[in-house]
Amino acid sequence: MNTLGKLLTLTTFGESHGPAIGGVLDGFPAGINVDADFVRLQMQRRRPGQSTVTTGRQEQDEVEFLSGLLEGVSTGAPIAFIIRNVDQHSSDYDELKEMFRPSHADYAWEQRYGIRDWRGGGRSSARVTAPICVAGALATLAFRKILPGLEIRAFTSQIGPFSTDPSKDMYYTSAMVESNSVRCPDQELAAKMEEYIHGLRKEQDSTGGCVTCIVTGLPAGIGNPVFDKLEASLAGAMLGINAAKGFEYGDGFLSAGQLGSQHNDAFRMDSGRITTLTNHSGGIQGGISNGQPIRFRVAFKPTPTIGQEQQTVTRSGQETTIAAKGRHDPCVVPRAVPVVEALTALVLLDQWLTSGK
Repeated sequence: MNTLGKLLTLTTFGESHGPAIGGVLDGFPAGINVDADFVRLQMQRRRPGQSTVTTGRQEQDEVEFLSGLLEGVSTGAPIAFIIRNVDQHSSDYDELKEMFRPSHADYAWEQRYGIRDWRGGGRSSARVTAPICVAGALATLAFRKILPGLEIRAFTSQIGPFSTDPSKDMYYTSAMVESNSVRCPDQELAAKMEEYIHGLRKEQDSTGGCVTCIVTGLPAGIGNPVFDKLEASLAGAMLGINAAKGFEYGDGFLSAGQLGSQHNDAFRMDSGRITTLTNHSGGIQGGISNGQPIRFRVAFKPTPTIGQEQQTVTRSGQETTIAAKGRHDPCVVPRAVPVVEALTALVLLDQWLTSGK
C-alpha cells in the first residue's frame, strides 16, 4: 500500500534514485491558502545535506505542484506534486545487485516481488518521506484556518544513551528544537548527542533514538472507536516511516507496571471546563481525543547502512562480506522530526474530517 488515510488520502510514488518522487493528496479542503514559503521551510527541515550529522547527499527538494491549486488556493481537486531527484549516485550501489544488505529490506522485498531496486533501496529508502512533508505542510496550513489553536511539536528526545527529561516535554518550544542540528530542545544534551554522532561517523557506525510528539489545541471528540482509533491511525502512520521500530502514547509500556490508582486520569472542573488532573492516557481514551495534550513517542533503529564490514549472502546463496559505500545518515532521528510532524497533521486532519467536525 502506498496510500494513507480515508477521506483525506495521500498516495506517494517514486524511488530514491528515480527521476522524481511525488504524491497525490485527495480530499483536501477547498479554499486553503497554500503558503509556498512554509512548504519550502518544511522541506528544508527534512532534506539531506542540511548539517554535519546527516547524509552528504544534496537535494534542494523544490516542489512542483501540477494540479489542485489556483493562484495559490486549493480548489478541492486532487493536489498532485513532484520533487525531482538531482543528486543520485546510483553507481555507489552497483555491487548490491547481487548482495543483500543486513537489516535492509533487500531480501524481504525480493522474496515478496521477485525483483528489487538496488539503487539506494528504491521505495524502501527514506527518500520517499519527502512527499509526506509536502502533504503534511498542506495539512498544517489547513488547520491554521480550520483550527488555529492546534499546535504539533515534535523533537528528538533520545539519541543512543542520551535522553531528555519527560517531565519537561510540555515546556519545550519549536525555537528550542530548531536551535541545533539534532533537534533536541535541551541544548546541553544536544551538544552531547552531536558529539556522539560525530564519533560514530568516524567509527563508520550508526545509532538509533526516539522522536517525541506533543499535540495541543485538539478538542475532545476527534477519532473513532475499535478499528479506527486515533492512536491506531497515528501508530500505523508512524510505523510506516523508514527505520521506525516502536510506538507508544501516554505512559505507553510504563503502564504495564502501574496500578489502576496510579494510571487513572481523574476528572475535574477548570473554569467551567472538564479536564483531568493527570495525562497518563496521552490525550486519547477509547480511540477518541479527550481534550488533553496528545503525547506519543516513535523509536527509530540505528541506520543499517554502515561502513564497517558485515556478513551477508548473495542472491545465489554464497556467503560473503559487505562494507557499505555511498552517503548515509549516521542517525536518522533529526531528519525524522519533521516527518513525524507531517504525518501527525495528515492523520489528525483525516480524523477531523471523518469525525464530522
